[in-house]
Amino acid sequence: MSASALFRTACTGRAGLPAMARHSKALGLLPSIQAALFSGSGSAPRKKVMFPGALTSEYTHDLRFASSVESIPTYQVMDTDGRVLDAANEPHMSKEEARNIYKNMLILNAMDQILYEAQRQGRISFYMTSFGEEALIGSAAALDSKDHVFGQYREAGVLLQRGFTLEQFMNQCYSNEKDLGKGRQMPIHYGSKELHFQTISSPLATQIPQAAGAAYAMRREGSKQCAICYFGEGAASEGDFHAGLNMAATLGCPVIFYCRNNGYAISTPSIEQYRGDGIASRGIGYGIDTIRVDGNDIWAIYSATKAARKIAVEQNKPVLIEAMTYRVSHHSTSDDSSAYRSTKEVEDWSKRDNPISRMRAWLEGKGWWTKSEDAEVTKAAKADVLRAFAAAETLKKPSIRHLFEDVYDQLPPELERERAEIEGLIRKYPDYYQVNEFA
Repeated sequence: MSASALFRTACTGRAGLPAMARHSKALGLLPSIQAALFSGSGSAPRKKVMFPGALTSEYTHDLRFASSVESIPTYQVMDTDGRVLDAANEPHMSKEEARNIYKNMLILNAMDQILYEAQRQGRISFYMTSFGEEALIGSAAALDSKDHVFGQYREAGVLLQRGFTLEQFMNQCYSNEKDLGKGRQMPIHYGSKELHFQTISSPLATQIPQAAGAAYAMRREGSKQCAICYFGEGAASEGDFHAGLNMAATLGCPVIFYCRNNGYAISTPSIEQYRGDGIASRGIGYGIDTIRVDGNDIWAIYSATKAARKIAVEQNKPVLIEAMTYRVSHHSTSDDSSAYRSTKEVEDWSKRDNPISRMRAWLEGKGWWTKSEDAEVTKAAKADVLRAFAAAETLKKPSIRHLFEDVYDQLPPELERERAEIEGLIRKYPDYYQVNEFA
C-alpha cells in the first residue's frame, strides 16, 4: 500500500490505525514516530503528536505563534577578490576545465553586449542579458551531460557550457531557416534535444512542475539522471512553484530546483515580493534539502550543484538551491530598470562584486591566466560572435510548411484544408507574401 493510500484509508475508516501500524515499517517511519502514532488510547500522554499531518511536532503548553526561524546561511567558497576562504573548499578542477569555464563566461558577456545592441538597432525583436549572473555557468559544469535542463530565460551560459554553438544562438535569435525551433519562438527561447535542454517558454514557472514530472519518470526508469530547473525569485510567487516543489517532495523526484534570486524579478524589489527568509525557507517548508549560496561565486555554485546532484540521483530526492545574485542589466530589452532603482546602485554593484572578475582573480592567483590573455580572448570572443551574427542575418526565414508540422502525426482534414488555402493564396499573391524571404 502506498503512503498516500495508507493515509487515505486511515482517514476514511476503511483501514484505520491498525492498518497504518502494519505498514509503518514499509513507510520507513522512525520507531519514535510509530510509537506516537500507534499507542493505545489508554497509554500515558506522549511528547510527540499523534496526528499523521505533522509527525515530527511536539506538544507544548505555551500559546505562541511562530513568526520566524533562524536565517539560512549563504555558502561561499571565495571572496570578492577571488581568494578561497577555506582550503577544504578548493574546487577539484583541472587547469583546462577551469579555463574553459572562464572563456565561456567571456563569450556569454560578449554575446550579450552585441545582441543587446542589435535589438536596440531593430535587427532582432527581443533580448535578455545575463550581466552580473555569469557565475550560473558553474551549475552546468557540475551536471552530467545527459541530465535534463528546464530553463527560464537567463540560462544561455548553461547551453554554452554544454556545447551550443554561437551559430545556433544567432539562428534562434533571428528565427531563420536554421533555427532549431523553426522560427516558432521569441529570441532567447532556446532549446536543444541533442543537449537535453528543454525549449524555454515565456509564461513564468511552467517549467517547475514539468521538471518534477520528468524527474519522476527518470526515477521510475532507473536512469540515474536528474533534472535541473532554473527560475527566478519572481517565478517563485507563481502557483506552479508550490505545486512543483510539493510534487517533487512527496513523490521523491530527483530534481534540482535552482532559484536565481537577483533581487528584482521583472521590476519588483525582493523586499516587496516576500516577507520570509528568501526562497530557501520555502524549500524547508516542503521538506526539501535546501542550500543558499553566493550566486556570484562560481565555485560555491559548482560545489553546491555537484552535491545536490549526488543527493538527487542517489537518494531520489529533490534539492533546492537559492543563488543570491544581482541583476546588473535591465530585465529585458522591454524594461528600463532606472524606473525602480538608481543608476548608482547598479554601478556600485558592478564594481563591488562582479562574477567574471572574481573568477579571473582566482585563475590569476593560480597562475592559470594573464591580463594579456584576457584581452586577447575577449577580442576573439567578440569577433566570433559578430561572425556568427552576420551569417545568421543573411539566412532566409523558415519554410511556411513548418506552420503545420510537429503537432499531429497525421494532419487532420481541417488543417489540410487550411494548408491548401494558404498555399493557394501564396501562389496567387507571391509579392504580397514576400515568398522569396522564406526557405
